[in-house]
Amino acid sequence: MRDLTLRQVEVIRAVMMAGTIAGAAELLNVSAPGISRLVKHTEESLGVRLFERKAGLFVPAAEAATIFEQIHQVYDKMAGLTDALQSLKRGREAELAFASVPSIAQFLAAQAIRRVRRRFPELYIDLNVLKIEEAVDYLLLERGEFVAMSYRFPHPSLDFRPLGVGELVAIVPEDHPLAATRAPVPAHRLAGDMLIGVDASDPYGAITAEPFRRAGLERRLSIRARFAQTVVSLVRHGLGVAVIDEFSVAGVYMPGLVRLPLEERVEISVFAAQKAGRILSSFAEYTISRLRDELAHTIATRPWGAQAD
Repeated sequence: MRDLTLRQVEVIRAVMMAGTIAGAAELLNVSAPGISRLVKHTEESLGVRLFERKAGLFVPAAEAATIFEQIHQVYDKMAGLTDALQSLKRGREAELAFASVPSIAQFLAAQAIRRVRRRFPELYIDLNVLKIEEAVDYLLLERGEFVAMSYRFPHPSLDFRPLGVGELVAIVPEDHPLAATRAPVPAHRLAGDMLIGVDASDPYGAITAEPFRRAGLERRLSIRARFAQTVVSLVRHGLGVAVIDEFSVAGVYMPGLVRLPLEERVEISVFAAQKAGRILSSFAEYTISRLRDELAHTIATRPWGAQAD
């Protein structure tokens, strides 16, 4: 006796539900002769009568009651599997936990999450905002799947996946004399102003201090802040000027400040850091892809246009 195929199970159930060959064919959207042949072939190969024929009706045979009960259970399990797949597709009862440094979280991560939400409308998302030095514990303790960060460092237990490369920019209040130029700003024009920034002992602060180092200048801060978003807010309030990564000011509308390219061009890379050997969920992989897209879009739509090499 051969095992039943899923197709045979499907046809037997359809005949049982419809009570006729024609009705089963309509349910399955196939031809009636094909259904009739498959039922006959199934009964012959099993050596069991499944239906009694009464005036054109197919009535489940009494001796096949246990078979039909098993078929019902198979279909119940298939319905549960289908529901589980639909839930997974929408992100229902699933969670994505990841982190981002502040400079990426405000605009790029938010834009990426908006696209993730469209793809997985019921996915629970846990976004943590971390300093670079907090990322190691976050990943090694598996509090989340990855961290979007603007700094790469050697670590035997972490892998870094490049997402894109941007640049540092100058930001000045909209009523600042430099705001009207829209031309690349040399570091020395900023060094003599009220400079706002992150301390150079911080990995991010060291990156933003690089234009001044290349120009042979000492960067003297008039206001020191811990996060890039604080720097942006202080500049918006007219308290000084700053050098910052372009991703921190990636919003289309940035009232109160003007973004300007720097003469001393300094690239800043963005990475997705993860625990080495960890296989990421499809939700995390999709989010990383959307972050990469948002980075590319930000670079392609710079308000000052592309700089010449």
